[in-house]
Amino acid sequence: MPRTSAAPPLIRTSSTLLHVMSFNIRYDRPASRPGDVDYWPDRIAPLQALLRREVPSILGVQEALHHQLAAIEVALPPGYRMIGAGREGGSRGEYSPIFYDAGRLQLLEWDQFWLSDTPKLIGSSTWGNGVTRIVTWGRFRDTATDREMLLANTHFDHESDVARARSAAAVLDLVRFFSPRLPAIVMGDFNSEAGSSPAYRSFVTSGVLGDAWVLADEHLTPGFGTFPRYGRPVEGGRRIDWILTTPDVLVRQAAVNTSTLDGRYASDHVPVQALVDIASRPAVLHPVGGR
Repeated sequence: MPRTSAAPPLIRTSSTLLHVMSFNIRYDRPASRPGDVDYWPDRIAPLQALLRREVPSILGVQEALHHQLAAIEVALPPGYRMIGAGREGGSRGEYSPIFYDAGRLQLLEWDQFWLSDTPKLIGSSTWGNGVTRIVTWGRFRDTATDREMLLANTHFDHESDVARARSAAAVLDLVRFFSPRLPAIVMGDFNSEAGSSPAYRSFVTSGVLGDAWVLADEHLTPGFGTFPRYGRPVEGGRRIDWILTTPDVLVRQAAVNTSTLDGRYASDHVPVQALVDIASRPAVLHPVGGR
């Protein structure tokens, strides 16, 4: 059953654990009109209600245009900050930003690269994808545990298998650059089905990243598909939005949030969430297979 706006938060942040959310909020499509399920002004209220209720410590967003960022910012507490830029440079194009609780997480450095053969070239796209794709990443210190970590957020191509495979390799290269020194959390809309897709298999057989849903000690919801396109989420449906973690990140809880406000969904995707512990386990490798 979809959750209502009156439901309690699925996950609560603790003094030592971090609440992570990944959410493709759906871009503001110019052709949409009042009354359409896709109409951005009508989706703002359910989006803000969800964020105000859940208050993730870390929020990776996909598809946000510059003017949509403000709706997220006002729904989060005043001490939150954001890293990221538009994929066409500056404020142009979709963002894959990371919002974070700056009262707890200290930003040490951040950058953004393009998923192409020329990752520093703004707007570049060379892997068969017709749409520019990016990764936003940051290195942070958790002041509650004094542990540093890597956070990354991305949105893989929706058409090209080659682009998704090469994008997965690029994300793994980023994580390996910091691993095993830093625990890492990767958020994203991967446009790839969990379990069977080549991109998913490349992650979970790498020994570097595992699927937080699979690794979680506890599931707080059924395993709903994450791309219901404004329809009722289906248990056992395609999970294309994931949170990935290195083995030194313990996943205590995981959930797929199907909240609505007055029956309206905030996006054609539903967010995925995890409660993670970055302080209790030394760096190790995931066994091949992701578990």
